[in-house]
Amino acid sequence: MARIVFFEPRIPQNTGSAIRLAAVTGAELHLIEPLGFDLSEPKLRRAGLDYHDLAHVVVHANLEAAWAAMPDARVFAFTTQATRRFTDVEYRPDDLLLFGPEPTGLPPEVLADARVTDQLRIPMLAGRRSLNLANSAALAIYEAWRQADFPGAT
Repeated sequence: MARIVFFEPRIPQNTGSAIRLAAVTGAELHLIEPLGFDLSEPKLRRAGLDYHDLAHVVVHANLEAAWAAMPDARVFAFTTQATRRFTDVEYRPDDLLLFGPEPTGLPPEVLADARVTDQLRIPMLAGRRSLNLANSAALAIYEAWRQADFPGAT
């Protein structure tokens, strides 16, 4: 199963929702510090409901530590600036789906990182700024899971 990676997330509810997403899909959720909240934050716990113990969540001190922990994975950076659609990729089980912080998205230096395999976008109507972080992660991980024919799902 592809892995969800949040680079420096700021809004605890989005990460809580992603924890729940990871629990119901079997995807790992990787969080790259600094985080804009504490993992014990009540808003994060509320958004994740009772799924926290069912999710595999890993926190990395920085981007380099995340890369070192997953050295051979392809990295797909999600950005509104990309030209390639997220549905145009044939995902592999060890892929990383990388998303940036809510107010800004991934910074240019992360998008330009040599580890980034490709930049992907989620189509939207013209004139819209972006989709919610947790919703974007859900679309992407479900596409990767769908391509694998939903192994383990009921």
